[in-house]
Amino acid sequence: MNESLKYSILFVCLGNICRSPAAQAVMQRLVDERGLTDRFYIDSAGIGAWHIGDLPDKRMRVHARARGYELTHRARQVRAADFDDFDLIVGMDATNVEDLRYKTATIEQQDKVVMMGDYIRQFPHYDHVPDPYYEGSEGFELVLDLLEDACDNLLDRIIKQNNRIQ
Repeated sequence: MNESLKYSILFVCLGNICRSPAAQAVMQRLVDERGLTDRFYIDSAGIGAWHIGDLPDKRMRVHARARGYELTHRARQVRAADFDDFDLIVGMDATNVEDLRYKTATIEQQDKVVMMGDYIRQFPHYDHVPDPYYEGSEGFELVLDLLEDACDNLLDRIIKQNNRIQ
């Protein structure tokens, strides 16, 4: 399939070492399990530049690996071109979304930015995916729980709304 025909999703968190690379891995598995691998391009990035080139946080990799996810993405920062190159840009919390919208140049680009919390269904007390960086193991497990729920719901919505995927 031509790359330009793929539906492209960019997951974004603060540093691109915990939440967004985990979201990338969770969504990639869901896409693969549904036989849609050739219809999607999935990536992740961070608002800040602190961790460019780094692997995801070791604690996130350990918790993800226990669920069968291998996080091999190298951190990168959001680029201006991402707002044109991606169909959907998903921030993990309200601050990420605000920072992303601030970086947009057009209304069309702003419309591509959504919050992951809008797709959480099984955890009604969460409207965002909290940063686990300063948390213990339970914080990383919670992030994975929230991402598995939200990514599944997000993928359902994308499939319903896009003829090119079906």
